[in-house]
Amino acid sequence: MIYKVFYQETKDRNPRRETTKVLYLDIDAKEELEGRIKARKRIEEKTAFNIEHITLLSDKHLEYEKEKGVFELTTV
Repeated sequence: MIYKVFYQETKDRNPRRETTKVLYLDIDAKEELEGRIKARKRIEEKTAFNIEHITLLSDKHLEYEKEKGVFELTTV
């Protein structure tokens, strides 16, 4: 399952929409909630990012992201 994670690079400042970044994770999970929990845990253990939102990408949304050219899986 591919998850799209919206985050800020630091927890020191208040989140601003203009500085929100995105990464994509491939998480092995049986259901959506389990995948979101695993994604959050992995990012919190390995980075100092401030996670704003994690969403599961549908097949159509994934194809759209690939067509736009912004899709690249991140290894955390």
